[in-house]
Amino acid sequence: VTLSQNPCTANTNKQDVKSEAQPTSLRFFFFPSPAAALPSSSFKSTCNKQISTMNWHLAFIASALSTGAVSSFAPTVGQSRSSALQMASDPDTVTLGIFGGGTVGGGIVEILSKKKAYFKQLTGKNIEVKTICVRDASKPRDFALPEGCSVVTSYDDILNDEDIDIAVEVMGGTTDAKDVIVGSLKNGKSVVTANKALIAKDLPEIEQLVTSLDGDVQFRYEAAVCGGIPIIRSMQSDFVGDEIQLMSGIINGCTNFMLTAMDRDGKSYAEALSEASELGYAEADPTLDVGGFDARSKLKILIRLAYGIDVEEEEISCRGITELSKIDFGYAKTLGGTIKLLGVAEKNKAGEVSAFVAPCYVTNDDPLSSVNGATNAIELISDNLQSSIYIGQGAGRYPTANSCINDIVALAKGDTTPLPFNPKSEDTKFVNNYESVFFLRLSYRDQVGITRQVGEICEKHGVSIHSILQNPIAKSQESAFAIVTEKVEFAAIARVLADIEALGWCKGKPFYMPVLREDWQQ
Repeated sequence: VTLSQNPCTANTNKQDVKSEAQPTSLRFFFFPSPAAALPSSSFKSTCNKQISTMNWHLAFIASALSTGAVSSFAPTVGQSRSSALQMASDPDTVTLGIFGGGTVGGGIVEILSKKKAYFKQLTGKNIEVKTICVRDASKPRDFALPEGCSVVTSYDDILNDEDIDIAVEVMGGTTDAKDVIVGSLKNGKSVVTANKALIAKDLPEIEQLVTSLDGDVQFRYEAAVCGGIPIIRSMQSDFVGDEIQLMSGIINGCTNFMLTAMDRDGKSYAEALSEASELGYAEADPTLDVGGFDARSKLKILIRLAYGIDVEEEEISCRGITELSKIDFGYAKTLGGTIKLLGVAEKNKAGEVSAFVAPCYVTNDDPLSSVNGATNAIELISDNLQSSIYIGQGAGRYPTANSCINDIVALAKGDTTPLPFNPKSEDTKFVNNYESVFFLRLSYRDQVGITRQVGEICEKHGVSIHSILQNPIAKSQESAFAIVTEKVEFAAIARVLADIEALGWCKGKPFYMPVLREDWQQ
């Protein structure tokens, strides 16, 4: 069987590969399995099955060739298939330059050293760290430097080194980090990064640059979302024949640790934050975590992978955990569940995608309810696979470094990802509104007619009340009751809350949170 193809060339003779500008053909030889001993009817059936299988294989090969995804199916005799990663000097060595010698950078060096022989067997190449760029070269490191590795303070020592094949960015931030990533890509180096904030901020620009470069230059970012959970690779490869309808996940370890302490241990928000800080889960300024912004950056990246649309972060409704109190956990227990900070994105029947980051009520039998501590978890509900759940460590030295290592090894093996963020969708649009059952908590000053007024306001805005709850009140300053609504648009809830807040008996801003499942009572 001969397939013609213009940009890619290969042959089965001991000749040099032809110029890319010349049309060429690929020749495939199929050897059917022996079937002489079969009865004539079975022989005919077997042949038909083999022909059907070959047709499928040919369709796959032709599709791959037409998209340029295959550079060579038939190497010359004695040659191995050329790797997508072009080695700068030694073809048997992949050389790394690492920007950042802190927690994650040190973890990468340690894993590479520990599994050096295994990686050589796996990839056929030595993976070596040549240069590590840090802010202060005199600062002691908590890991052993590889033999021959230089510690420098100038980005150019990596950017302009033609012997370095892969630039690994684990320095963080969105300014200098962007400069080194863009500079590395333009200089022909593949990039591995853990920088979710930068990707979320500049995804379209990064995508445009990567797709404009030679296909040998790759951009990998598995560690950018949920640390050690391989969610990026899975969404690039395992759902290509599927349609994701709903994503919901615990995608920030700090806040999940805090909410676990508030629920399980009865701690206040302040006490939970203090403990998270002592254990290193919370930054000195925890705003990005407790405000939900870290989770929102990750959700934006996942939305692009799942639905093919670029959404401005500010368009995604975002609420953190700062308004939660012990009262809310008390009502959650009364209802038979708990509270988790979730990133949620859903595609409706009209093909519109909505998303939010917020504390959510989840029932005790929900798979996400038992994910405690700093652990992350993501559930994908799709047409073919139905429910797929990924659980693992979302941060930390070795979980994050492990994901970086996976990207590095994939590049050393010659794996390619022509579209690192998956193809764009022209038919899907984002809507800044979503539907859910809602939990409302209202603090009040005691007076007659409160429930009547709440009912009238809900009726005015088309919000149906499912139930009204009030636990015993120990202190007058904790006077509050809760409402659970039927499924309704968030826009209607926002109008209800605005009207209630304007009433004289309402103390402070009313609290609300979505209920994760529409069938939560079941």
